[in-house]
Amino acid sequence: MARRQETYRIPRTYGPKIAAIGGGHGLSNLLRGLKEYSRNISAIVTVADDGGGSGMLRHDLGMPPPGDIRACCEALANTESVLKDLMHYRFTEGALTGQSFGNLLLAALNGISPSFDAAVARMSEVLAITGRVLPVTTADVKLEAIFENGASVIGESIISKYKKQADCRISHVRLLPEHPQALPAALKAIREAELILLGPGSLYTSVIPNLLVEGVVRAIQRSKAMKIYVCNVMTEDGETENYTVSDHIAAIFQHSAPGLFPLCLVSSSRVPKAAADRYALEGAAPILLDAKRCQTLGVEVVSRPLSTVREGRVVHHFQRLAREILVLYSERAFRVAGDRFRA
Repeated sequence: MARRQETYRIPRTYGPKIAAIGGGHGLSNLLRGLKEYSRNISAIVTVADDGGGSGMLRHDLGMPPPGDIRACCEALANTESVLKDLMHYRFTEGALTGQSFGNLLLAALNGISPSFDAAVARMSEVLAITGRVLPVTTADVKLEAIFENGASVIGESIISKYKKQADCRISHVRLLPEHPQALPAALKAIREAELILLGPGSLYTSVIPNLLVEGVVRAIQRSKAMKIYVCNVMTEDGETENYTVSDHIAAIFQHSAPGLFPLCLVSSSRVPKAAADRYALEGAAPILLDAKRCQTLGVEVVSRPLSTVREGRVVHHFQRLAREILVLYSERAFRVAGDRFRA
């Protein structure tokens, strides 16, 4: 235990260069913990969302969806509580009902900036974030899901609905247009990273879409960084019902390349019965760890107590998750990197 405690003493300025790839609540939750250990964080975020307030702004203004980007900026923010509350505020009346102020701020910055990534950079300055947030691409992309029955639907927001109606697994997903160009800064962040993290987050709609952008998989493959997939705690209604840990890994390899990462971090925390029962009503359950099949895929599984129940939902405890990732990094990374953690 003493050895683990000393891994926390490194000043954040000298923390590892981290490329965290994903989207949705999973990525923003992870970032809240990581910023306590390193200032050198690059969050690389999917832009395939087309639902909710983000979808409205995307449709009305012709801009990439701001929601996941805004959530990551909020997670990394170092601002006064009033500004944080303002970013979270959602309008409850009129044409803006359900829309968040943070989304509108990013939309306004996009209107006065030469590009969407420049608007994100300006928002990052306003919020004084730790690290940086990068859209994986600035192309106008949509997500298409092809199901095992041969049917297909276009639009992230309707994939879950169709899957539940058809009661059929997703065969694969793709971006339209296919193979959009990655933001150069995102590829650079991956190339320079010492630690690359995939997930946690929705498998087909938050994690995999990033890997369908031109150059991302190649950059990860060529990187000498430590690479970890952080698996979700629960299966997801309308997306990964009955999936095991190895099913998640296999789906990622199918959409990218076999052996894209050698390590998978899973939660060993017990899910309380009351929470499990609520999830069961949705057709969701704790993800089963089938370690032998993971091993046949060439992936070592590391199990740690990582989850908690927050507002009735089973989620990663962001502080525990970040701590275990950094401990794992300090134990497994090259000694020249690990020595930096033994100050």
